[in-house]
Amino acid sequence: MDARQDVQVETRYAEVPPDLGATIARPGADSLAPDGGWVPGPVPVEEGARPRAASTVMVVRDVDRDADGDEETDDARPDEDGTEHDAVEVFMLRRRASMEFAPNRMVFPGGGVDERDADDDLPWAGPAPQQWAQWLAADEAEARELVVAAAREVFEECGVLLAGPDEQTLVGDVSGEEWEAERDRLLSREQSFAEMLIRRGFVLRTDLLRPWAHWVTPVFEPRRYDTRFFAARLPEGQTPDDRTSEADTADWFRPRALLAEVAHGRASMMPPTVVCLEQIAAATGAEEFLESAPPMLRVMPVLERTESGELRLRMDLPVSGERA
Repeated sequence: MDARQDVQVETRYAEVPPDLGATIARPGADSLAPDGGWVPGPVPVEEGARPRAASTVMVVRDVDRDADGDEETDDARPDEDGTEHDAVEVFMLRRRASMEFAPNRMVFPGGGVDERDADDDLPWAGPAPQQWAQWLAADEAEARELVVAAAREVFEECGVLLAGPDEQTLVGDVSGEEWEAERDRLLSREQSFAEMLIRRGFVLRTDLLRPWAHWVTPVFEPRRYDTRFFAARLPEGQTPDDRTSEADTADWFRPRALLAEVAHGRASMMPPTVVCLEQIAAATGAEEFLESAPPMLRVMPVLERTESGELRLRMDLPVSGERA
């Protein structure tokens, strides 16, 4: 599903990462896709790798300005010299260099949908799957899987559990050996997320997630993902950690500082992450951020050549506004 005809879009461009450019910029290997995008080699678009459904979660919290020696506030206010400070920070990971997809990239916790995410027995609280299907521009079964995958992945990768005994209550601290063992059993596939919640007497609190964006990996990538982005506020009493084996760094980051690192070549991110981080940087608080999601629109960067022959990525992004 794609509501493009109902959504105002703006076109942005991104540089092709050097490691990707070295792989795809082969002399004499250019061909054009039906949408005008440049595709390396003779492989038609319809024969590209099939994207795998995936979910990723931006876990955010208000910046504690008091920790910087300033007046504690949820608002981002400029200093006298005009310098703005972040009001919201987000938990991110840097993927290990050995990872086949997005090595060395800063990412949000997330991963591919597992077939067991479709378990109808999973205890569910919050908006019904029918409502999620509308928000995510997906059918009901797919929407359910994407939401469950989002909650499972953020628990597996950083120990944030969006669940509790009932639809009004949220579990508190989930650190320690007992909960680490639960995460290990999920990762080893000894148990499913549904089985863990049922045994614990918990329900998945889907009301704590916000639908955010829909990005698809470009057709020229050998590994492709059809990813829904979600946002969630860090639950009170919980502390995300760095236990995941897929990353060599996992911590809280302030958007403006990290974007500056990217601009200076000291950090690397994929275009979807950059766009989302810019949106976090613009927020005046975590709650305001969660309520400011842009329209859900499928975005797939397209590779094209400029008049000077340089490669770049073109992205048609939804213009922010109220989501139905």
